[in-house]
Amino acid sequence: MADRSNTGPESPQLGTHHIATFAMTKPDHPAVIAGGTGSTITYFELDLRSRKLAGYLSANRIAKGDHIAIMMANSLDYLAVCWAAQRLGLVYTPINWHLTPPETAYILENSDAKALIVSEHVHPALEIISQSLRSIEVGLTTGRSFGAFKNLNHVLESVGDIPDLGHHEGNIMFYSSGTTGRPKGITRKQGEIVWGNFAPLDLYLRTTYGLDQDTVYLVPAPLYHAAALVWAMNVLRGGGTVVVMEKFDPLEALRLIEAYRVTHAQFVPTMFVRMLRLSEADRVRYSLSTLKCVLHAAAPCPMQIKHQMLDWFGPVIHEYYAGSERNGLVAVDSAAWAAHPGTVGRAVFGQIHIVGEDGHELPAGQDGLIYFSGTNEFEYYKDPVQTASAFNELGWSTLGDIGHLDADGFLFLADRRTDLIISGGVNIYPKEVEDALMQHPAVADVAVIGLPNLEYGQDVKAVVELNTGVSPSNQLAEDLINFCRLRIAAYKCPKSVDFGTLPRLPNGKMLKRQVRDQYLAPRPSFEPR
Repeated sequence: MADRSNTGPESPQLGTHHIATFAMTKPDHPAVIAGGTGSTITYFELDLRSRKLAGYLSANRIAKGDHIAIMMANSLDYLAVCWAAQRLGLVYTPINWHLTPPETAYILENSDAKALIVSEHVHPALEIISQSLRSIEVGLTTGRSFGAFKNLNHVLESVGDIPDLGHHEGNIMFYSSGTTGRPKGITRKQGEIVWGNFAPLDLYLRTTYGLDQDTVYLVPAPLYHAAALVWAMNVLRGGGTVVVMEKFDPLEALRLIEAYRVTHAQFVPTMFVRMLRLSEADRVRYSLSTLKCVLHAAAPCPMQIKHQMLDWFGPVIHEYYAGSERNGLVAVDSAAWAAHPGTVGRAVFGQIHIVGEDGHELPAGQDGLIYFSGTNEFEYYKDPVQTASAFNELGWSTLGDIGHLDADGFLFLADRRTDLIISGGVNIYPKEVEDALMQHPAVADVAVIGLPNLEYGQDVKAVVELNTGVSPSNQLAEDLINFCRLRIAAYKCPKSVDFGTLPRLPNGKMLKRQVRDQYLAPRPSFEPR
C-alpha cells in the first residue's frame, strides 16, 4: 500500500524549486499563456488547480508511485495536470492524441494507468478506448462529461483548497513514438527526488541555458512530446513563463516571439524549413531581438538549413542530441557548430563510445553504433528483451543510432541502424542521401528507404514531398537523381523517385516505418527514364 502520509519526524527536507514557491512570491505573474487566445493562468491559479487535482486523485485511491495518463491538446490546463501528478509523486504518461484507439488502449494497458485525463476533442475515440480501460479508476475530461469521464472543471470547482499531500517528485514515463515498432515505455533508475528539487540532468539544463524567473519560453510543439514538456516544466520550476502554441504556424511563432518578448524557444528542423519559406517581408515583420537561446533537436537538421537559420537568427542557436531514455546528452552551441559543421556536439552527460559490428570501439572518423556509459540505467517497461538489446556486456547503452566521433570528440550522426540500406554489400546511410536531395529547390521533404532487390539485396528509393507549386514528373525524378550524383557517390543515389506527402508526427519526427509499409505492395511510381 502506498504511503499517503505527509507529516512526521522523518519527513524529508523539501526544496523550493516548484510552482508553490512562486504562487507565494509572485502570485499574479503569468505562468502559462495560450498563444492563440492570449488567455493566461497565473502562478497562484496553476498552483491551486494542480493542488486540487492532486487531492481529488488521492481521494480516488491514486497515490505515490501510481501511473496516470494524459491525452490532451496543448492548453493551459495541460501543465496544471502535469504539476498535479508531479506533486503527488505519480508516474505520468503523455499520450499522442493522434494515435488510433487501439494504439492508445495499448499504452494505457501497458502502463497500468489508473487515471486518464483527456481533452474534449478526444471524445470520439473514448468509447472505443474505454473498452480496454479495465484498470482505469478515474476518467477526467477538460470538456463536457462523457460516460464514465467526469468534467475536470466541475471536479475542481467542487474540491476545496488542500495542502500538498506528497514529499517526493513525480516522474514522466514517455513512450517511444513507435516510428520503428510498437511504442515502449521508458523508465529510468534514478531514485526518489524530494519535492522541490531537480534531477541532475534538469539542473544542468537550467544552468547551461540560463533558465530563470525572467525566462519566457515558447512551446511550438505538442506537449506530449518529451522535449516540449520537459523544458516547459523546467521553466515553471524556475518561475518563468511558458507560451504554448495550440499548433505550429511559422508566422504566428514569429509574432509571439515579439509580442511576449520570448527569450527561449525550441523547434524541430521541419519548423525551421517552414519559417525559412516565409517571404522576406514576413521574415522581417517581427522583432526577434529578445531571443537568447533557440534550441533544436528531435530530428537531423540538414546543414544548409542550419546555415540559413544561423544567418537569420544569429549565434543563439543550440543543438542537442538525446533520447527520452536520458542515457546521455550531446550538445553544441553556434560557434562550435560553425567550427565543426554537421556535428550534434560533444558529450556533456555520459561518455560516448563508437562500437563496430565486432563489439569493439572504433577510432575517430569511423561510423558505428553510438553507445553511452557513465549515466543512470533505464528500462523499457515490461519489456526485458528490448531492454537487454539496448545494452552491451559492458553496461553501455544505445538508442540504435549510427555515427562517428572526430578527433576533437565531436559526434556526427550517420543514421539509425534500422534505416541502414545495404546494397551490394555496401552500407548506405539514408540521411546522407536525404541531405543531398534537400538542397534541391523543388524539395520540401524527403525520405530515403531501401527496397528489396534480388541481385543487390536492396535498392535506394527516394520518396519526395515537393514544395508548393512544383508538379511531379518523370523528368523531375531524373533531375533529382542527377542532382544527387553531383553531390555524393552515384552508388548511394536513388535508383528511382516517387512523389507524395510524407507522414510525420506533429513533433516533426518522420514516420519512416509507414513510408516503408506503403511499399510492401506494388504501386505506381515516377521512374527515371
